[in-house]
Amino acid sequence: MSVLHDLEQVIISRKSADPESSWTAKLFAKGPQKCAEKFGEEAIEAIIAAAIDDKENLTYEAADVLYHMLVMLAARDIALDDVLSELARRQGLSGIAEKAARTP
Repeated sequence: MSVLHDLEQVIISRKSADPESSWTAKLFAKGPQKCAEKFGEEAIEAIIAAAIDDKENLTYEAADVLYHMLVMLAARDIALDDVLSELARRQGLSGIAEKAARTP
């Protein structure tokens, strides 16, 4: 198991937790749209840190992005392994060829 898999399991366990006892449960209680919105906010913060070359803050924000991505995926019942399988499928493909093969 990886750190991300371990985190995913903790996140999933919070789906039924009391929102007053867990930040993750509080996000789930607000619904999948709020989980997606929070992921977007964290992604923007990471982009800003990268743009200004703030490596320390980028590291911190990247961790937030990964956490909130896993929450967003769990809110829509998508497993981390499904995402990793898609990445594995793309491995060895040119990014240009992969994008061209997508159906519009």
